[in-house]
Amino acid sequence: MSSGMKAGLLSADVLRQEKQELRKHERNTKHLEEASRHAETIFRDKSGRKRNLAQEQLEQRQKAEAQSERDEQYAKWGKGLAQGRQQQQNVEDAIKEMQKPLARYIDDQDLDRMLREQEREGDPMADLIKKRKAKENKDKEKPRYKGPAPPLNRFNIWPGHRWDGVDRSNGFEQQRFARIANKKAVQELAYKWSVEDM
Repeated sequence: MSSGMKAGLLSADVLRQEKQELRKHERNTKHLEEASRHAETIFRDKSGRKRNLAQEQLEQRQKAEAQSERDEQYAKWGKGLAQGRQQQQNVEDAIKEMQKPLARYIDDQDLDRMLREQEREGDPMADLIKKRKAKENKDKEKPRYKGPAPPLNRFNIWPGHRWDGVDRSNGFEQQRFARIANKKAVQELAYKWSVEDM
């Protein structure tokens, strides 16, 4: 039976004896039951070794932190470094503007500079200022070729500052490329002729 006793019709002596054996067995296992009541669960891996759950949780937390840092870095790179710097500059400018007083006086240098940089329609000095700024900002531009379209060369170099577009070679390059093209055409024709009757 499930209790460990024999099934069927039993005498009183057999029943007493079985109950005594069960009590003796319970007394023998009582200390094991008490010891196991407050014991911690032991987790094992597939090979049977004990697992340290606290260490595994710590490692998982560290991996998650490293992954989040990496994701944050990639998100920062994905936006673009120049755009990030520009956004930071805009925030700093807005903070600087918010710190200024609402009332501005005639001796405010920022206001004076801002008003001077504004371009107004019909300003007679605007053209002169534009020319000066263009001269300051302009890099020295190299002269460009202004003649008729030159013959194409293998580098597709347009005539200009360093070359006037005149081909001064002895024609070797054109002859070499013509020979290569001719050889390729003959090989293709020979192949077509050899597989013509298949």
